Amino acid sequence: MDTLKELRSDDNDPLFDKTNMLKKEFPSDFRQIRYFTLLIVQSAPTEIKDLNLLEQQISEVIKNAVKHGNNCDVNKKVTVWYSFSPTHAHLIVEDEGEGFKDLDKWNEFNRNRIEALHKQNYEMLSNFVSFRTKQSDDQDGGNALFAALEYWDGGFVYNGKKNGVAMLKRFQQKH
Repeated sequence: MDTLKELRSDDNDPLFDKTNMLKKEFPSDFRQIRYFTLLIVQSAPTEIKDLNLLEQQISEVIKNAVKHGNNCDVNKKVTVWYSFSPTHAHLIVEDEGEGFKDLDKWNEFNRNRIEALHKQNYEMLSNFVSFRTKQSDDQDGGNALFAALEYWDGGFVYNGKKNGVAMLKRFQQKH
């Protein structure tokens, strides 16, 4: 079995190095998430394949910061640092919220979900369809985090306060 990918928190992770990164700040306006995402993605080189998937992933991370971090309070900002090249996408997204307090619970949930998948125990798996916290609404299920761990192959790590996340995607060059 390949190594289990988990969410982790580490202020000293090299992914938090903001050297030579562009920066944008946005109000936590849920209706403008798509627009904010496009402002960032427009600086990505066109050589990046699956630009739509990159855009979707960035949108999800910004949405989580706006919705879960800042509770859609337009007075609170989401700050995004980003850098793109034909071989990588590197982002840091930070909100003004309390941080992702249930990170360890999410990891345990994910471990159980993966174990049920490997054992093909569908009855057990039915308990791990979506991750819920007291703050969750009907649209929440932790599914964006499952996808993020797979997509950001260069790392997906929270800061110490867990109100910021740094991520890296590596792209293969087309020959």
